[in-house]
Amino acid sequence: MQLRRNHTRFSRIENIFISHLHGDHFFGLIGLISTMHLLGRKKELHIYAPPELEEIILLQLRVSNTTLIYPLIFHSTQAEIPEKIMENEHLEVITLPLNHRVQTTGFIFREKLDLRRIDTDAVKKHKIPYGNFEALKSGNDYTTLEGKLIRNKKLTTDPPSIRSYVYCSDTAYCEHVIPFIQGADLLYHETTFMADKSAAAAEKFHSTTLEAGTIAKKARVKKLIIGHFSARYDELQPLLDETKTIFHETNLAEEGMTFEV
Repeated sequence: MQLRRNHTRFSRIENIFISHLHGDHFFGLIGLISTMHLLGRKKELHIYAPPELEEIILLQLRVSNTTLIYPLIFHSTQAEIPEKIMENEHLEVITLPLNHRVQTTGFIFREKLDLRRIDTDAVKKHKIPYGNFEALKSGNDYTTLEGKLIRNKKLTTDPPSIRSYVYCSDTAYCEHVIPFIQGADLLYHETTFMADKSAAAAEKFHSTTLEAGTIAKKARVKKLIIGHFSARYDELQPLLDETKTIFHETNLAEEGMTFEV
């Protein structure tokens, strides 16, 4: 329903990442899988999740006598050490072990370094043949027919900086994630409680506003989004205000919002 409300096409979804097997993180998945089936999906759908989820989903499909018309491919995750679980031409996804009541991973979504950009004025000036452009994009120097070496940096410009988004789902405060998320452009970090409920947060393996802000500050991320708020809070502004006392560049995770990276 949220996908439809936010005008997101189901067919654009190719990969689904499940952090852990608490119901609020996966109970709706079988409905989405079935809807894609009814809509006539043909291309593969990849699910990255704890290994038990495959058993759960396949059981639901079996007892409902449902044979999907598209390939459903499961990739098991583990919560012991960081692991690259997905990679394509533009992006890599790495797991981030967290500290929750069950095995839980966060996810780091990081762009790959792009090729260098051709400086059109420079290549015209030096009369570089088009056939050499790919080598230049890869960082190679150019040698003229006369044997003159022209350094790559005189013919190209740096590619755009690598962008990254980190998703820290349900977790108690854990500083071991900091080295892995240093300098991230955008960090989502669960913030279930305000600071006066720190004992409850620790007992339930969740984080407070100040703890989320501290992780963001120590990791020197550019922006922080907080979410997963306890139902006890009717107003969310106090959570935002308290987090900002530690890390000012903070926003609330509210349905339908878009954040530029």
